[in-house]
Amino acid sequence: MSIRRAESEDPDSFHVRATYAQLEVSGVPRDGIDDGIERTRARLGVSLDDVRNSSGVQQDRGGELDEKELAVLGSLDRYGFYRVDTAHDRLVRVPAAALAKQLSASASTPASSSSPTPAQLALSALPTEASNPETEVRRIAKWGRMLVPKARDQGSNVQMWSVAQRKEPKLRERVYKGIPDRWRTAAWEMFVRRYVGENRMDLATLARDYRDAIDLPSKHDIQIDLDVPRTITGHIMFRTRYGLGQRSLFHVLHAFSLLCDDCGYCQGMGPIAATLLCYYEPERVYAILVQLHNGYNMHAIFSPGFPGLLEAIYVQERMTEKMIPGVWKVFKEQGISTTSYATKWYITLFSNSVPFRTQLRLWDALFLEGHDVLVVLAVGIIWGFRDQLCADKVTFETILSLLSSLFVPEQDDALLRWVSRTMADTKLRGEIRSWREQWRMLVREGKDGGVLL
Repeated sequence: MSIRRAESEDPDSFHVRATYAQLEVSGVPRDGIDDGIERTRARLGVSLDDVRNSSGVQQDRGGELDEKELAVLGSLDRYGFYRVDTAHDRLVRVPAAALAKQLSASASTPASSSSPTPAQLALSALPTEASNPETEVRRIAKWGRMLVPKARDQGSNVQMWSVAQRKEPKLRERVYKGIPDRWRTAAWEMFVRRYVGENRMDLATLARDYRDAIDLPSKHDIQIDLDVPRTITGHIMFRTRYGLGQRSLFHVLHAFSLLCDDCGYCQGMGPIAATLLCYYEPERVYAILVQLHNGYNMHAIFSPGFPGLLEAIYVQERMTEKMIPGVWKVFKEQGISTTSYATKWYITLFSNSVPFRTQLRLWDALFLEGHDVLVVLAVGIIWGFRDQLCADKVTFETILSLLSSLFVPEQDDALLRWVSRTMADTKLRGEIRSWREQWRMLVREGKDGGVLL
């Protein structure tokens, strides 16, 4: 309530920051049910007094739900998304049969005339998720025996988890089989802590940094505010304008934009933060984003010129050239630039390129094994469509249309098995490291221009 404009802060930027601060105190009526009212974009003469006078959470009605609320809750899937057709204009099925063969140059054969065409792979809507409650219950029990408390707060609530030593050999296999959703919060944070190093995951310090950053101005606030309402729009948590989800997303991105002068803020950060907010409170989301920035090469991906993105694309191209030479030849002949379709894959960690349930499983592997997973997955998408990409009548337009789609694996298990086996190929992993060093040498010597497609 005592928020003050900084001396050098833009008036519109301050209005955005102050509006979110005010609504954080007062709340928004029917959060998650109604769409809410726009208060910051183009301002429209809205003042902070207007915000104060028109906000405020409705009085409790004794827990009763009206018909609209019941209808909204009944329309959600298990992750909180509305069960409606996706807004993505292109949905394509990734055939499980195409992923049955592991990545190998010898297995990369010319396209078969019986292979489905891109049109035959197109979907009109996301298929309903197939679930097996008995399998889920068994996996929950297994993870309950595998993870043990590592640290507790003063109230004896578990703050951090670790893997029981005797279960360590089973960890990777179980991750690729799918982490039970109720254990995902514990598992992701544990993976990040293990990957970046125990001493670099001081949650208490990062939580203080987050709270301090909320009170500081950011030159990115106006752009963040523009992007917030169009991030994960199909999720109930982010439906209501200035509702809890949108406020948390704004504050996390605001704080994160102040972390690194080079990275600042870019639009790809939004879907990453929003996904994490489905599992963590804002302070922990900020902490995990900091660790992704510092330990998972995300600093290089978000920095000006996207050097980490270009490095990943170079490695992807070398893998494609060696392991899928037929597709590589088509890409060169058709003049397909890798950045034209793969940029959003890396910048958003595939969050806008696969269904949410698939994204979660890919992130399971990413947080466990690091950013090589992203390159392997990118090549896996190309491998899965190699027949379509090498078809006789393939064109520049059909290739870009296919690779710009939302990819719906016919079987998530088939995709994750493919990624797991590829990541376990020690020879290939060594080549990935070599290709990364090649790219860095090219950059140091100023010879990186014109190297990429």
